[in-house]
Amino acid sequence: MLNVVKAELRKLRRPTLFFGTIGAALFFTSLITTFIYRMIDSPEGNGDRGRVITREILGLASGSVNGFASVGWFLGIIALCVFAAQTGQEYTYGTLRNLLVRQPSRIKILIGKLFSMIVFTLIMITLALFVNIAISYILAPSAKVDTNLWFTADGLQAISTTYVNVTISVIGYGIVGMILGLLLRSPIIAISFGVLWLLIIEQSLILVKESLQNWFPGSQLSAIASGGTLFLTYKHALTVGGLYVTVGAIIASILFVRRDVAN
Repeated sequence: MLNVVKAELRKLRRPTLFFGTIGAALFFTSLITTFIYRMIDSPEGNGDRGRVITREILGLASGSVNGFASVGWFLGIIALCVFAAQTGQEYTYGTLRNLLVRQPSRIKILIGKLFSMIVFTLIMITLALFVNIAISYILAPSAKVDTNLWFTADGLQAISTTYVNVTISVIGYGIVGMILGLLLRSPIIAISFGVLWLLIIEQSLILVKESLQNWFPGSQLSAIASGGTLFLTYKHALTVGGLYVTVGAIIASILFVRRDVAN
């Protein structure tokens, strides 16, 4: 399995994939964090869906990672695309059959691929965290935000807690992407379906009936990154989101083991 991990990491560190993905993650992190501070006095709000993030909120111990929690959803979409593409392309290019010649155990291949993509995701999340804190600290004085509590014991605990929450959420999105890649066996179809559901279908249905967000997978994973929301508790989001990911992973794993490797 170690050889599978090494092989997958070699593919993931290709310059076009690595720098493109990391660049997109850092771009969205910088954009959202900057928006929060630059639009702090905007009557239209400076958070998602017109939410107002005040100076008092940003001045709390958790203020340094407020933008990082908000960008968790975008990082999750990126992870979903990477996981889906790296899984589905094995069928599209016919390389899975060659992998099985060297490593007959399909489960070992699956676990090795998952582990390598998690390592890639952790690098992306960690870099995004540092960029968010750096931009927040630079923009805080001009936005008149007090940063005295940011790096106290409580502040460091808030940073670590938010990092863990965002990591759980983003990896959850990634596993959903991997599930779609295994089920649909095409990177383009898997990515299209995942993004279409999360960005359009799920959001549209929630606008029609707000209570649906209590049960949709995207809402759960997004709430985990934020440590819970006004409408979804962290415990509820972790439980329901975990069930979606676990059940989906079991079904996809069984199909991966039993189905023919050809697309």
